[in-house]
Amino acid sequence: MKSGFVGIVGRPNVGKSTLLNAILGEKIAITTEKPQTTRNTIRGIFTRYGQAPGEEDIQMVFIDTPGIHKPRNKLGEFMTDAAISTFGEVDAIIFIVDEALSRGPGDKYIVELLREIDTPKILVINKIDRMGPEEFAKTYREYEELEMFDKILGTSALEGIHVEDVIEAASGFMEEGPMYFPDDIVTEHPARFIVSEIIREKVLMYLEDEVPHGVAVEIEQYVEEDRLTRIGAVIYCEKKSHKGMIIGKGGRKLKGIGKSAREEIEALLGTKVFLETWVKVKENWRDSNIALTNFGYRD
Repeated sequence: MKSGFVGIVGRPNVGKSTLLNAILGEKIAITTEKPQTTRNTIRGIFTRYGQAPGEEDIQMVFIDTPGIHKPRNKLGEFMTDAAISTFGEVDAIIFIVDEALSRGPGDKYIVELLREIDTPKILVINKIDRMGPEEFAKTYREYEELEMFDKILGTSALEGIHVEDVIEAASGFMEEGPMYFPDDIVTEHPARFIVSEIIREKVLMYLEDEVPHGVAVEIEQYVEEDRLTRIGAVIYCEKKSHKGMIIGKGGRKLKGIGKSAREEIEALLGTKVFLETWVKVKENWRDSNIALTNFGYRD
């Protein structure tokens, strides 16, 4: 068997989590149109047994990292450090972009970080369904001229276009090794973590502007019964005004968040779910080491 680890890196909101979900064929990482949706490194486990003669079994552990950006608080520092620390711990790196290198400083910063390491690098130009041929050609040419990528591919992770090419490119850098995880799981994260992320995703979808970035979700109750899972979740925000925005007039917004989250959690767990949500204020938690530890963002 071939096996190994693959890091997925890039700016916020370029489609890293969407690509991971597409590779695995199911959703384990939350995705929204808002940047910095991913906060933790999320491991997705891809296992495939060879079907044709001579085709080897393979297991790749894809590590979806937070978007690399200039941090403005301790949470931002944690997210960027978590992404950069992946560089030296994997067998291959997938660097995702969605525009030409000349259009902004964010990708240039990551390119300079990647220059310093010898790990094989695959450049994935994502969202090609939104690009014209000239824009794609310009993006491809600018990165090819750097002469630092082993492969350059175009994909649309959202539409599932050329995702198989990414899988094949990454598998080419795997070597003989053990099966790290059982073949019937796609993530090492416990259900509680995924549930908290689903709730946070719905908050991101229902709210605008700065409020989502000041939101964390803590699961206080998780009880599995025969045909029902009881979940109690606290949504933390940083300001009293944000609390009112999350709850909404007459509690309508919080009810919408809860209903949308419950439906997706039921599909994930395969059981009926009784979900209760509360909103509490914890001022400046993104700059509190204690709060970041309690919410699972640092050891």
